[in-house]
Amino acid sequence: MFSITGITGQVGGAVAHNLLAANRPVRAVVRDLRKGEAWAQRGCEVVKADITDQAALTAAFEGAEAVFALIPPCFDPSPEFAEARTVGAVLKAALEAAPPGRVVYLSTIGAQAKQSNLLTQHTIIEHLLDPLSMPITFLRPAWFLENCSWDVAGAREKGAIWSFLQPLDKRFPMVATADVGRVGAELLQDVYNGGRVVELEGPHRVTPREIADAFSDLLGRSVKAEPVPRSRWEELFRSQGMRNPMPRIQMLDGFNEGWIEFEGGETRSRKGMVPVKAVLQTLIERDN
Repeated sequence: MFSITGITGQVGGAVAHNLLAANRPVRAVVRDLRKGEAWAQRGCEVVKADITDQAALTAAFEGAEAVFALIPPCFDPSPEFAEARTVGAVLKAALEAAPPGRVVYLSTIGAQAKQSNLLTQHTIIEHLLDPLSMPITFLRPAWFLENCSWDVAGAREKGAIWSFLQPLDKRFPMVATADVGRVGAELLQDVYNGGRVVELEGPHRVTPREIADAFSDLLGRSVKAEPVPRSRWEELFRSQGMRNPMPRIQMLDGFNEGWIEFEGGETRSRKGMVPVKAVLQTLIERDN
């Protein structure tokens, strides 16, 4: 049995789809049983557990051959990342109480970075989980291409996308969630010893201008990439309701300045198969 947290999201769902396609049994771990009905219809065992409920999470992991651990995103964390420390401690305790054969934790590119930023949440959790006795893989994907969903309306209606990733001709590591789900499922089924880090990006790195050009081709209209001035970031994020925007700003600085990067660099990262245009086409169709 493979226990999958975050199964109702894009990555967790992709992991589960790949496991089911391989005829592997899946236990869907959900916060709302109603959202698990579609997975039950596909033959999955469905259990209810919140990522902060140690007892429920322990029960969800009981007897599992492997666990895919995915935590809900927290884009506006407290200054000391209290949310990540709580989730990490609960997750560790549940895995210790009901140890599976192996664990794949969905981390992030740059988890090894020393500078504090939004992704430090995963750094904290990696450090908490690293001493576990069972084999554990920290899967560190690049920037999700699906973040471009925010750009579809602007590209279609105004012929522009506004980029926080800068400069516009810099090639950034990005990856499709379909690739993350496929690799995640492969790693769950892989028998190994000890701990390891797997860093994953798409077939090639992408510039914001190339994303705009891809939108142009798909939408049949001219689309340009425009930089969002850094001087406006804090005001903009606070206007969106963020109380503590600095971690997000520091993360963007890390990508732009290059200190958020794979620990093994581009040459040693695992490469996915899904091209940029395929992801953008899906996002455009969803927005119709």
